[in-house]
Amino acid sequence: MDARSAEPNCLLLRDDRDGVTTLSLNRPNQANALSEELIGALQAALDAVGADASVRVVVITGEGRAFSAGHDLKQMRAHPERGYYEALFGRCRRLMTTLREIPQPVIAKVQGLATAAGCQLVASCDLAVAASDARFATSGINVGLFCATPAVPLSRDVSRKRAFEMLMTGEFIDAETARDWGLVNRVVPANQLDAEVAALAREITSKSRVAVETGKRMFHRQLEMTLDEATAYAAEVMARNMLAEDAGEGIDAFLGKRAPAWKGR
Repeated sequence: MDARSAEPNCLLLRDDRDGVTTLSLNRPNQANALSEELIGALQAALDAVGADASVRVVVITGEGRAFSAGHDLKQMRAHPERGYYEALFGRCRRLMTTLREIPQPVIAKVQGLATAAGCQLVASCDLAVAASDARFATSGINVGLFCATPAVPLSRDVSRKRAFEMLMTGEFIDAETARDWGLVNRVVPANQLDAEVAALAREITSKSRVAVETGKRMFHRQLEMTLDEATAYAAEVMARNMLAEDAGEGIDAFLGKRAPAWKGR
């Protein structure tokens, strides 16, 4: 299916093309700030995509000049209540967890600014490709608010001291630094961003769906284990994966020097 549609109130645009679903944050005049409504729209879209076997890769990006400036501070200040904040951050936590739990790899396509919860969104995706003019920061400290929730995925993507420096200073890092530190995978000129993300997504969609989904689930789960637990779990996963029809087909194709015909089983 090749289609472009808008989610409720046009807060989120969805494009489905050749097994790749692109979800575009659509609040360009607010630097794609993550209002509670936008969080809800993105959550609903990810829930739907995660259950759709025809979708092989998910791309998250932003309309306009920014990827996302983080939470909507104006909306947050309009509700100075602990219960409201706990509910909001709870919904945000669920959203970031969903990025990890859906079976499809998720690529952040980053242009412009990715700050605070916007930087958290990048760090929570499986992969990230940035335009060379993109910039990243966990800038809550500048307004008296430590970026506690962004700290969690950030500190798992970059080294502890680099993450702590970003969190304590709120200073921006450029795209090349973000790549060197491990926050993003690739950096390209802005006019090549679409093509680079499309090429990466196409490479993933060319692989066995069974292997990709097994691999994403295994990768994230083993990160939470001890070394002994992780190696034992990995051996179990490989044994199960070897019994999949796609594994047999892939090995036979390799031995027969031909292209595999994936079955998705």
